[in-house]
Amino acid sequence: MEIPPATVADRDDSPARPDSGRLLIAIGAATAAAHIGNNFTTFLIGGLMDRFGFTPLQMGAWSTVETLSYAGAMFLIAPRVASLSPRLLLLAAGVLVVAAQSASAVSATLPPLLAARVACGLGFGLANTALNLAAGQTAYPARAISVGIACQTMLYALINLVLPMVGERYGVAGMFAGLALLSAVFTAAAVWLPNAPPRAARPLVPAPHAPIGPDGWRVLAAVACFTFGSLAIWQFIQPAARVIGVSAVAYGRDQSAATLASALGNLALAGVAARLRRSLPLTLALLACGLSAAALTTVSNHAAFAAALVLFNTSWFITYPLLLGIAYAVDPTGRLAVLSSAAWLLMESAGSLVTGLVAQVLGSYTPVGPLGMAICISAIVVIRPLARRLDVARAPGRVADALPSAISS
Repeated sequence: MEIPPATVADRDDSPARPDSGRLLIAIGAATAAAHIGNNFTTFLIGGLMDRFGFTPLQMGAWSTVETLSYAGAMFLIAPRVASLSPRLLLLAAGVLVVAAQSASAVSATLPPLLAARVACGLGFGLANTALNLAAGQTAYPARAISVGIACQTMLYALINLVLPMVGERYGVAGMFAGLALLSAVFTAAAVWLPNAPPRAARPLVPAPHAPIGPDGWRVLAAVACFTFGSLAIWQFIQPAARVIGVSAVAYGRDQSAATLASALGNLALAGVAARLRRSLPLTLALLACGLSAAALTTVSNHAAFAAALVLFNTSWFITYPLLLGIAYAVDPTGRLAVLSSAAWLLMESAGSLVTGLVAQVLGSYTPVGPLGMAICISAIVVIRPLARRLDVARAPGRVADALPSAISS
């Protein structure tokens, strides 16, 4: 059956409650805790290849193990989100990730490193679920996600400068230890996350195993195309930069500038998210992300590479909350948002493995970017009809954060 319109109207027509500063800071910390692996695994891959002589294919598999366990955790949790506490999820995530990163710092062979990646992935999945559930309890989830990404990217701008220096002085073990310490710090902010399950007071929510529905599948397909296309090269950007003579420290500076640009982009998005139409901004962001992904593996000089990296990061971190905003509009319970994040990780897993295989067989990362661009841009074809329908459904002067007909059981 359809969710009763009155249930949706509870959310849309009531005055938006202000979100506390502590909650937004905690969402930012949860965002940083959930994505620290995705953003800094590229440095670890370079360090492991240098230190132990692992091949690109082995490192593609290493990265894939992490992201598959990350996605698997979220797929398993998604049907049960109505009964979970964001605070306890993030605390459990912190324990897992700190232990796994610390174990990786003293490992020198592939099997224990792979086992630690499984534990890390599970922790990141718990943290990302906590983030999505906490954002779903705010007045405007897309805005909360954007604020969280802005906090994350400002923190990551500093980490991008410091982590390569740590690697130069203390090696890959030092980088693992540093990331474990950072995860512990981010987890401390869990005390400010909601302890109650999302929408615990609302009895009218879909059953845990209710069908996703055609609009939900459209969202998941768009997320899959976007993330596979844009992130196939992600874990290998730093090794790809080496090919054109960009050092790890110079890459860290470029990535720092890119993350700062992402922070500014998400601050701007957070300011207008409550009034923003979806279709045109999402189309432009997806197009920019695809084009910049292609440039990352085809340009031949440092300046062009740095510009592509800035555009890639900025457009990626604008596209993602816009897509999640549509997920929350289709399913206000947060289940579809959690599934969307899981789909992202599943596609990144596949992309890392494909990129490692291409680099191993062809000895070049060049084909990965253009192929990723085509797949990323295909997300526009998938999601644009739904985004336009949501835009049309908005009454003048009113933000419609839900699509009543999208979830059926």
